[in-house]
Amino acid sequence: MFNEKLIISKWVADIYDQKVTETEDVDFLLSVIGEQPKKILEVACGSGRILVPLAKAGHTAVGIDADTFMLDKIQAKATGLENITWHKADAVHDDWGSGFDVVVLSGNILYNIVSAMDYKKSQELFIKKAASALVPGGYIFISYNPGGHNLTQPEPSKVHDGNWVVWEGTDNDGNYGKMTLIGGSYDAETRLNKFGRRFDLTLAGGEQVCQEIDCVKHAATLSHLHSWLHDSGFTIELECENFDRKPIDDSSCNLIIYACKK
Repeated sequence: MFNEKLIISKWVADIYDQKVTETEDVDFLLSVIGEQPKKILEVACGSGRILVPLAKAGHTAVGIDADTFMLDKIQAKATGLENITWHKADAVHDDWGSGFDVVVLSGNILYNIVSAMDYKKSQELFIKKAASALVPGGYIFISYNPGGHNLTQPEPSKVHDGNWVVWEGTDNDGNYGKMTLIGGSYDAETRLNKFGRRFDLTLAGGEQVCQEIDCVKHAATLSHLHSWLHDSGFTIELECENFDRKPIDDSSCNLIIYACKK
């Protein structure tokens, strides 16, 4: 996913599947979409944490993701389901298809796009591609957190000191490792967050594998999202901070949007 070595990519997929198991966002999404069966596209569907429950709820679920190791995990979860498909695709460069009733941009994908494209442009492109994939009257669902940065207020430049271990554990092949975010910087004017991502693995046979990758993220504001949605023909019907539907205020760092394509 981050141009890491294959052994690291496999470890990431296994650990993600072990660690990321929350269901609150899935339950909220299903409540917003409603019970009437719909054709739904999930962009960056990963290992199917959201995609499979959509199919189990009776919707026609289509998933795309660039990570083969993630996609390989869906089959075991989707046994017996005939209303679910998934395939490998680069969400920035490949076509998303068309005729969907709902496009899901969840799992904070707008802050985790992997592309050499200018980050802000890639975020706007995702909104445009969602509009193209939807039928008139279709909906886009966005769940977003700009790296803990405020959605509405300017922030001072700051340096993130120290290291933060995001994941640590043993994959299905017995390889132990950890993924650490290492100190970087944040530019308040550009809202670009720059940091490093380090992988340290001890393979089952004792071999050490390490890799450091530079990362850049754009902390899009609420105004950015509003502008991109408006320009792509969306009308926002639901906007809140969390799954309890708390209204957005000046302290908000999380965002949920459900918007209709005109």
